[in-house]
Amino acid sequence: MFKINPYRPGAGLMPIYLAGRDDDLENIDSLFMAMTYNIPVQSVIFSGLRGVGKTVLINSLQKKAEEKNIFCKHIEVEERNDFISQIASCSQAFLRKISAKEKFKHLIQKPLEAIKSLVISFDPNDSTFSLAVQERELYKSSNLTQSLTDVFTALGETAYKTESPLCFFIDEIQYMKPEELGALIAALHRTNQLGYPLMLIGAGLPKIYAMLSEAKSYSERLFIYKEIDSLDRDQSIEAIRKPAEKLNVSYTDEAVGEIIDITKGYPFFIQQLCQIVFQNTDGKRIDEKHVESCIPEFFHNLDNGFFKVRYERCSEADKKFIFAMVSCDKLPCTISNIAQVMHKTVSAISTSRAQLINKGIIYAVRYKELDFTVPEFSGFIRRLPEFGEWEKENQEEQK
Repeated sequence: MFKINPYRPGAGLMPIYLAGRDDDLENIDSLFMAMTYNIPVQSVIFSGLRGVGKTVLINSLQKKAEEKNIFCKHIEVEERNDFISQIASCSQAFLRKISAKEKFKHLIQKPLEAIKSLVISFDPNDSTFSLAVQERELYKSSNLTQSLTDVFTALGETAYKTESPLCFFIDEIQYMKPEELGALIAALHRTNQLGYPLMLIGAGLPKIYAMLSEAKSYSERLFIYKEIDSLDRDQSIEAIRKPAEKLNVSYTDEAVGEIIDITKGYPFFIQQLCQIVFQNTDGKRIDEKHVESCIPEFFHNLDNGFFKVRYERCSEADKKFIFAMVSCDKLPCTISNIAQVMHKTVSAISTSRAQLINKGIIYAVRYKELDFTVPEFSGFIRRLPEFGEWEKENQEEQK
């Protein structure tokens, strides 16, 4: 029998009630307002662990921007995808919108030429522009930073002259190639210097702060940085109760407390557990016993979905590194402690460390300290039979 369920766990799915992000929405909304007056603003970078709601937040912000007639395009960076083709496609979409008005058509040629040069030089698989070999050579460039800067400044100039502000929303920034990230920062920096109404709102795992700093030393002045964390107790209560209230269902204080204790306030976990609890409860009041009866199903779903898909991306060497992390006294842990648990030198395990960071499984919290990008991932590892086997074998080696 179908039952309406107000909870929506998923990758970037908008919840019925977005709890705990009011300040972020209001602060960025003021930036959007400035953009509508052709005033340049700082770009914004959100960072946080998996499941804290970064994608949901930037999707909400995109809606707000669109309501103010700011041209928006969403880009999700993927490990095996080319960022250049995506930014070029989004830029062309902006020009198509501008060219729809006859009085602005003369402003299209300059940015279009810049996009053409970018695509021809750095997206060899693209067939957007059909040019003769001789003509194609005229657009060839070997400098990605200059080419992307030409695109952004030309777009920014067009946005300024047409009073059509432009915002790129870029999710999963940590998967950008270093040369692409450096070029993006430089292009945005020059566009800001010229006072054009073009901004970027990005989101990614905690490692992106170090990536941005390494790419360009001035990046800390270019962006407003905002860390997105789990919800506090009051925010968690709202995330639990508000959706159910729409269907006249309530929770006892004890039930709410149990959910918060189990989920640690992580938005995705709250949505996942509450969806199960709501689905398995027939009455109009949910108590602590209802929640407790659903805990096994909650962890089963996480273990076979949210956690498993990340774990299965790891090589055998990666998994041993992860097991050693979990075996440390506490997280975050130092790489020297991990090496000690594995009976190896730090240099011998550095490859696994780099691979796990690149895959978005772990990140550097502080200098030489590591933690998981996925909340409660260590608990999942401890529930794995192979972890118990590894731990037994490792203890025998120490004897």
